[in-house]
Amino acid sequence: MSISVIASRLTQGTDLKIAIQKMVHEHHISAGSLSSCVGCLSKINLRLAGAEATLTNDGSFEIVSIMGTLTPDHQHIHISAADNKGHVYGGHLLEGNIIGSTAEVIIHSYPQLRFSRAFDPSTGYTELVIN
Repeated sequence: MSISVIASRLTQGTDLKIAIQKMVHEHHISAGSLSSCVGCLSKINLRLAGAEATLTNDGSFEIVSIMGTLTPDHQHIHISAADNKGHVYGGHLLEGNIIGSTAEVIIHSYPQLRFSRAFDPSTGYTELVIN
């Protein structure tokens, strides 16, 4: 299986989720994964575990972990970010996570595959479908 690598540096004030969505569409990614993102955020907006609550906070946050499954219509991304005291916040990436100074993003694309999402009644969520 071949893998295409897409790398980009995002700049201050950019919405991280929207920028990743844009990269998926610009590079015609039918199946992908978010391999790496090193940088910082000036605002976090996360959906917390259980999908019932969100956490929004302004400040200075280092991205310490990120991973995601990328489809043309949905980017399922989890992120952890640490504040200036080392407290780590994590959850599902929503729109409204704003780049502080920079973010270096690397995406892997799998041209032979097609990822989509379909409702799974056993979980109550749309889950990954691999073709």
